[in-house]
Amino acid sequence: MGAGTEPDGSSRSDEEWERFLRESVAGAADAPKEPSARARDVAKRLRAEPGRGREGWRSYTPARPKRRTGWYVVGLLASLVLLVVALAPGRIVDLFAGADSPPLSAETTRPSQAPSAEAAQRPTMDEPFRGSPAARWATGAAGIAVPKAGAVGWMSAAEVERALARSRDFLVASGLDGGVLRGERPEEAIALINPHQKDVQGLLKTAFRTPSEKNDPLLLFSRFQTSRTHLVGDVVKTRGRLTYQEGERGALQVTADVTFVYPVTRAEAGADDEIVRTIVRRELVLSWDDPEKVITEPGTFSIVSYKYDMTNGGCGAPTGYFTPPFDTDHRTDEAGTEVDPYDRSAPVGEGGSSGAECGRATRS
Repeated sequence: MGAGTEPDGSSRSDEEWERFLRESVAGAADAPKEPSARARDVAKRLRAEPGRGREGWRSYTPARPKRRTGWYVVGLLASLVLLVVALAPGRIVDLFAGADSPPLSAETTRPSQAPSAEAAQRPTMDEPFRGSPAARWATGAAGIAVPKAGAVGWMSAAEVERALARSRDFLVASGLDGGVLRGERPEEAIALINPHQKDVQGLLKTAFRTPSEKNDPLLLFSRFQTSRTHLVGDVVKTRGRLTYQEGERGALQVTADVTFVYPVTRAEAGADDEIVRTIVRRELVLSWDDPEKVITEPGTFSIVSYKYDMTNGGCGAPTGYFTPPFDTDHRTDEAGTEVDPYDRSAPVGEGGSSGAECGRATRS
């Protein structure tokens, strides 16, 4: 029987063979076991037609089985996390605490309440602000917010802007300068004070030689005695702001309200790593006077008032230095007022401690 010939001797047309082959691919039960030469020719023509390569019965390529590598990666990462937690659980706690506690925005107005409580964590040499609200504060001068300048009294807006910048320079030179913090004389800060202001100049002449409650350098400057105390690292956390208004005789009156947090440890060789945070909040009122009405020098201000609150800075007679109380010499006035040194919602001096007075810090 010839190829493509029916049992009765008739022959199939090309269209019939094409239909027959399609049904064979689909699994038709009557597909021939061995296609004839004519059938192979038709199949070859079908494969050569445009478009058949994408949809034809020979174009199908079995999909590769998906490799389940995702679960292996997840498992590997989970194992690494568990290993880190086992080796350094404190680091993991700090990491997630930091993620939930972004840095605070600048303080532009007085807050209405104290900052919320932090998780109880001891400070370390690598993280001296750990467990403290100051961990979220800015560093150094960046934590002292300066308002937009406008014309006031005898000063133009540009002059007010320069005066505000120099007012912040004084806070940096008196409370953040590394040499001053180590007990050096604050020459840069003193140079910004009106040399014709007799009462303040009198304080400066005696405070560094014979400090007393009335003439104490700590009233204006932050200082530590290096033979006793070392700063931990070179970072001081700050939070505060400058404000201004017109003062007497058309002067520009600038008020600074800033809290400084100093982490310190013992200076003795072989001492343990106990860290104490000395916290000082200062309020200064500075007057940039009209030289036609007040005797002054260009680029200097007169100090209208100064006051500060302090915790963990020492008790007793003034020495001209902060003397942080470590475990062996810790002293508190049990009858003193409890103080939250991070609470900036009330004016300086209300509920705080200053000079030789010792309050009880609710947290440090």
